[in-house]
Amino acid sequence: MRPIKQISSISIVALLAVLLISCKSSKQNDSWIDLIQGDTLNGWNIKGGKATYEVVDGVVIGTTAADTPNTFLTTNQNYGDFILEIEFKVDPTMNSGIQIRSNTLPSYREGIVHGYQVEIDPSKRSWSGGIYDEKRRKWLNTLENNPKAQKAFKQNQWNHYRVEAIGDTIKTWINQVPASYLIDDKTATGFIGLQVHSIGKKKDKLGKQVMWKNARILTENLSLHTTKSPLKPVITKNNLTVSEQKSGWQMLWDGQTTKGWRGAKLQSFPDQGWVIENGELIVLSTGGAESAAGGDIVTTREYTDFELQLDFKLTAGANSGIKYYVDTELNKGPGSSIGLEYQILDDELHIDAKRGSHEGSRRVCSLYDLIKADPEKPIHQIESWNTAYIKSINNHVEHWLNGVKVLEYERGSEDFLKLVSESKYSKWPNFGLLEKGQILLQDHGDKVSFRNIKIRVPKSKKH
Repeated sequence: MRPIKQISSISIVALLAVLLISCKSSKQNDSWIDLIQGDTLNGWNIKGGKATYEVVDGVVIGTTAADTPNTFLTTNQNYGDFILEIEFKVDPTMNSGIQIRSNTLPSYREGIVHGYQVEIDPSKRSWSGGIYDEKRRKWLNTLENNPKAQKAFKQNQWNHYRVEAIGDTIKTWINQVPASYLIDDKTATGFIGLQVHSIGKKKDKLGKQVMWKNARILTENLSLHTTKSPLKPVITKNNLTVSEQKSGWQMLWDGQTTKGWRGAKLQSFPDQGWVIENGELIVLSTGGAESAAGGDIVTTREYTDFELQLDFKLTAGANSGIKYYVDTELNKGPGSSIGLEYQILDDELHIDAKRGSHEGSRRVCSLYDLIKADPEKPIHQIESWNTAYIKSINNHVEHWLNGVKVLEYERGSEDFLKLVSESKYSKWPNFGLLEKGQILLQDHGDKVSFRNIKIRVPKSKKH
């Protein structure tokens, strides 16, 4: 029996060796795709301005042009999760970047390129490898607290980037040095783009060049190739971005507690009907309008002029709203407190989409029962996040949805007063004309989630 035992042992060892070699081979031979095809721009197209691009010996050369906006050479294909490696060399007087998960949408600022950008920054600031949100939120992950990455950039030489975009996480390296670590879920997919920055009318920057080569991307078996980063992640959910902090925004909800909010008909936060889960403030479904289980919630502070921004997510058939200039003392009876309302609604399934004193005025992001939003509004599908923005400065009010203005009006104008007189609000004296009031999130008996609730108040109007 001894020979049989030896053969069995040898067979097991051999099998393990084969498996290890197979795994190693599989990892090494995963399908990296070259994005630059020889000396052609096949697979790419130009968006934005009029800077020029050419390929010479496998190197993409972008050259500046005068009096034209930012120009981008973008992939025809969109990418979601991926690992990208690319080399670049930039003129020391220029600024550039590499777009990832970026898009052009007819509904968003006339199709302008927008999305995440891995910065190329040869200036003294040295934020190459930082993450900027092009034409949206600006800086998300700077390098001011990462001196190793700042020193890694090589002036007038080829530099190497590695970018990992997997799920809601984006990590970057410059010349093998960790640069950025961002957790943000604003955009899940989009094209890759090589930027030639605008130079305006600066003649001294005319004809300057940015070059890229050895661009390759991996979209399969990413878990085998992902790299750990020693950096502390920058998390944008329920936090202010770098640019928001510098421009005076403040969080209106901390993402964890009920601080700063109370029930509209209570002196404390409702003990049912609302929950906080995974950084989301959720009004639960109770099957009835103006739920008695929880009820509306309002800010504990009042606001005069303000800019309010938040994300909301609808469930099928749901109805809710964001009210502003609310005085909870004006309506002690049943029903929701009175105030101007940014409507939140599933236009496809909820009956209110077909009701209202003015046609379309109860559809999503409309001024409820008064002014309908632009029919071409860029609403995302149900169970996806949308961003609402309300600006009210000196009685001029604007409603925005996902970065697009969908309506505007003047509080107290003749047109406004006429609309009120023809609506359900006609019985309320001076409706919508309060100098200051609370901000309200409505419990209409349907499940709706909120997050990233933030506000900015003009310095002259701070309380």
